[in-house]
This record gives sequence, structure tokens and C-alpha cells, in this order.
Amino acid sequence: MKTNEWHQLASTTVVQQLSSDVSSGLSSTEAAQRLVEYGTNELSSADRISPWMIFLGQFRNVLIAILLVAILLSIFLGHGAEAIAIALIVFFAVLLGFAQEYRSERALEALRQMTAPTATALRDGQEVVLPARDIVPGDVILLRSGDKVSADVRLVEAVNLQIEEAALTGESLPVEKQTETMSGGEWPVAERKNMAYAGTAVTYGRGQGVVVATGMATEFGKTAAMLETVASTKTPLQDNLDKVGNALARASLFIVAVIVGVGLYRGQPFVEMIIFGIALTVAAVPEALPAVVTISLALGVQRMAKRNALVRRLPAVETLGSTSVICSDKTGTLTKDEMTARQVYVAQKLFEVSGAGFEPRGEFMRAGLVVEPCTPLKSLLRAAVLTSDARLVQRDGRWEVKGDPTEGALIVLAAKAGLQKMDLEKECPRVHEIPFSSEAKRMTTIHHSVSGLIAHAKGAPEIILEACTFQLTEIGEEILDKAHRETIQQVAREMARGAT
Repeated sequence: MKTNEWHQLASTTVVQQLSSDVSSGLSSTEAAQRLVEYGTNELSSADRISPWMIFLGQFRNVLIAILLVAILLSIFLGHGAEAIAIALIVFFAVLLGFAQEYRSERALEALRQMTAPTATALRDGQEVVLPARDIVPGDVILLRSGDKVSADVRLVEAVNLQIEEAALTGESLPVEKQTETMSGGEWPVAERKNMAYAGTAVTYGRGQGVVVATGMATEFGKTAAMLETVASTKTPLQDNLDKVGNALARASLFIVAVIVGVGLYRGQPFVEMIIFGIALTVAAVPEALPAVVTISLALGVQRMAKRNALVRRLPAVETLGSTSVICSDKTGTLTKDEMTARQVYVAQKLFEVSGAGFEPRGEFMRAGLVVEPCTPLKSLLRAAVLTSDARLVQRDGRWEVKGDPTEGALIVLAAKAGLQKMDLEKECPRVHEIPFSSEAKRMTTIHHSVSGLIAHAKGAPEIILEACTFQLTEIGEEILDKAHRETIQQVAREMARGAT
């Protein structure tokens, strides 16, 4: 079955038709045959640039070409010292440009090889962990919170399944998935609720599905294919340097012609006039300009690298620096997708929280002054952590959240108050839960504690408030009256309007 037929099957038929046996998956023999037929589940990368090509590319510059001619002419005229000086400048500029671009190529390749993704699939009725490259159309794969989706999948099971698709669609919030067949023609990628796509991540719940496309046939692969067709153009700096080089070349030729013409008119020897004109041409060439430009761009690249921005080509730094307007839609496509809790309202007090991203460092403040987290605040954060399934992990010195980014923000917030998820789960292990649903709009978890079983709930503010009769303050429990309910709801609305 061809890939486009798999896509058609995923969008027009019932779940039972997707695979001969969803409960056991493919056999090893069938999987091996399909791997030969469809190829590995990998994105084809453009031809890698060899070090020699990177080195030779440094000479594709009009000024460098003029300087090379100047070196040859200096040698011809017997000016060895000048030839050596110009050669050293050219060598330094070419070597610096080569070193920077070669390092960028190696860094890009390291990024490609940094992760060796795996997928959990059913083969011969057994749950096995496979390299993602070995996944084939028809495989039944399992999806759990924190997993990366390795191929385009038609879902056959979705239990509170939410998938973050920002890399593919630009939508920063996770998408709730379902298994029902979607009829009515072709649906946009962002609205295909019964599909999971390669390159996205599971943030909540669990699911199971049948692979319908792999490699370059996936939606992510189609995007990669379009990027490969983008034509490379010169940057404004390169265009301007080429203009300067061409102007110098024309001016030099004009000077030679004038000098030779005047000299011949005055009766000077032809060879002497040629040598004199060439000498003036060499003197007119700014030998240090390529080196100065290369050094300036290299310094810009280094500064960008310190801010975790990898620049592949030196001239691109100048182009980026010339950018005056960046347009982005409201979904935050260009953001880091790291949610951060900046305010907490508890016990009739509003706390500001410093720090950004997933790094668990920050302070709690009121009226601009740093304060210690109070008992009601710690109780709130404790409940937030115990009802969350996300995990905060540190990898290569960088903090990451595995799971729902909103839950991750709450775990980071609690960590800033000294509450660690692992310690709280050991102290109060979860024994049961009532999953979040769009109807109930809340999730409830039940835990063992030193005082017995205790339940924690999180959800929409109006739903949680409706179930509460008391509120915890610094002086103890107080009745949650109508005025306090309206105040809390008003604060929630203001927070929602001020979220960025």
C-alpha cells in the first residue's frame, strides 16, 4: 500500500480497517518487508558540504579575487614583501571564514545527531522499544505523556490525549485528540483531531495509533522538502562588497588604460607603462578590507553563539542585524514555548514571582519586597504538584519539562518555593485519580498522607470555586462567602487578560 493510500485510509475509513490486528501489531517479517518497500523513517537531508567546498567557497568574493591578482602581479613586478603581506591578509581572512563556517556545519550536524529517538510499538503481539527509523506504515505505536511522535499516526485509542503541535502548526497550546472518523472532505492539518504527527510531542494522557506515513511522506517531511527548494541568495553585505569589488576592478582597468595611453602618447616604452599602471592598480586595492569584514562578522557570530543562536554563514549576521521588523502571529510561534507562572493569588493576597522559563530559580514578592512563601501558598503549590503529571528534568545543564507545559510551569513555581515533586510524591503517593474531562473541567487525585486519604483537585476557576465552602488563610480556615468568590473570579479574569 502506497503512502498516499495510507493517508486516504486514515481520513475516510473506520478505525478497524487501519490494521489487520491493532492488538498485536505487525509481525517482524511483515515489518521487515515494509522497511524495504518504504525505506527508513528519516528525513532526507541535503548533501553535506565537504570541508574543501567550504574552503573554496571563501574565494567566491570579488575583493579576494582582486587581491589574488595583486599577489601575482606583485610577484611579477619583483615586490616580494608586498606579495607576502597581501598573501598573509588573504590567508587570514579565508582561514577565519573557513573555521567559522566549518564549525557551524559541525554544530548543525551535532544537533541532528544529538538525539536518537525511539518509539514504543507492538510487534508480534509484544510491546517493544524500537529506533524511530525502523518504524514502518502499518505499525501500531503507543503514545504516552512526554513521548515524541515518530511518524504520522491515525489514532485508534485516546485517553485524555493532548499533543503539542507548535513545531508543525504554530499553535502553542496542546491539542486534544479523539479517535472518531472525520468526514466531510479534506481537513487542515491543525484540525485533524484523530491524527498525531511526526515531530510533535505528547503532553498529557496516553494513546495508541496506526502509522500511516513515515520519513519524507509525513507532514513534517513535506515541510522539510519545501525548505530544501528554497533558493540561496546573496545577503545585502555580499551584494555591496561585490559592487565595491566590481567598481575597483573597473577603476583599475581604466587607470591602466589611461596610464598606458598617456605614456605611449609621450613616447614612453610600452612595457614600462604597463608595469607602472599595474603598480598603481595594486596600490588602489584595499588589502585589509576582506580581513576587516571577516573579523567583524566573526565577532558577530560569536556574540550570537553566546545567546544560543547558531549562524551557519558569516554574512547572515549582517542581514540579521539589519532586520528592523519581525512579524509573528498571536500563537507565539517564535517563542521558546516555556510557560512561566508570574503571579499567584492565595489567602486574599497577590504574589509576584521572578524568574523565567523552566529554571527553578526565583523569588516571591509583594509590593516589590521579597517575602517567604506563606503556609496557604505552600498548600496551594503542594496540591498543584500532586495533581500534575509533568516532570522537570535537567539535561546538559538545561531545564526541560516532560509533559504538559502548563503543569510544568506549576511544578517550576513550586520548586521556587522549595517544594520538589519527587519528595512530595514519596510523602503522599497517588492511589487513584479522576481524569480531566471537557465536561467536568477538573481533575481530582487521591493520595495517601500521614492523616489518611486526601483529595486534591485542579481545574477551571469557576468549577473549583463552586465546590468550595472554605478558604485557607494565614490565620486558618474561613468561610468562602459570595464577596470572596467574586474577588477571586475577578482576579482570575485580570490574570487571563494580562497573560503573555
